[in-house]
Amino acid sequence: MDFPVTFQIFGKTILAHPVLETVGIFIGMRYYFYLKRKSKEKLSFNTSAAVLIGATAGALIGSKLIGNLENPYTLFENFSFKRFWTNNTIVGGLAFGLIGVEWAKKIVGHKESTGDLIVYPLILAMIIGRIGCFLTGVHEETYGIPTDFIFGMHLGDEYLRHPVALYEIGFLIILWIILKTLQRKNKYPSGFVFQLFMLSYFSFRLMLDFIKPRIEIIGNLGTIQLVCIVVIFYYFLKLRKTKVVTSL
Repeated sequence: MDFPVTFQIFGKTILAHPVLETVGIFIGMRYYFYLKRKSKEKLSFNTSAAVLIGATAGALIGSKLIGNLENPYTLFENFSFKRFWTNNTIVGGLAFGLIGVEWAKKIVGHKESTGDLIVYPLILAMIIGRIGCFLTGVHEETYGIPTDFIFGMHLGDEYLRHPVALYEIGFLIILWIILKTLQRKNKYPSGFVFQLFMLSYFSFRLMLDFIKPRIEIIGNLGTIQLVCIVVIFYYFLKLRKTKVVTSL
């Protein structure tokens, strides 16, 4: 396979990543609305609208802010709006999307968790997006460091690299299966599945980023890893308070 994989759209050559990222968001949203129609838990229009706006605004701001802070020296020394707008990371999107949702819920006075329904559509969208990351190779900063490991692959340059996008796809598929299995065996309070997803994914990303190129900010940790630690701590405290009832 030759990297990067591209598509011809309206006479222009487009990298696979933005194309599949867009497809992933579309399919994920359609899956979410399908699950929402089947769900017994109904939210008012005001609550649904507030949550959607909060999540979208938070994710948009967070994905670009954290994405650019991965290399703060370049951001502040030679600022470019185009570069700022095109740098994104799912870690920032998830973390700040959470903040946006919590603020929105406070505004409309909604206290119950609203995250469980989005978990599987989100995982699906992320898997499709990561396929795009893999197909783009080293032409966007979603690749691993050089390695002699058995899974090392040529992703568009002379080095064998960790195919971190494939690692993440494998992790997300396994996480989907585990969460579905747990839901069948136990009865959880609202929001537990989303909390477990966030704790699991951010723990995985904390470790995965050790085999990705990064600018070390504190110790040997990059910006994304520092965000992961904050989110892990937050959800670890929340999950400690959760009571689980085992189904017989």
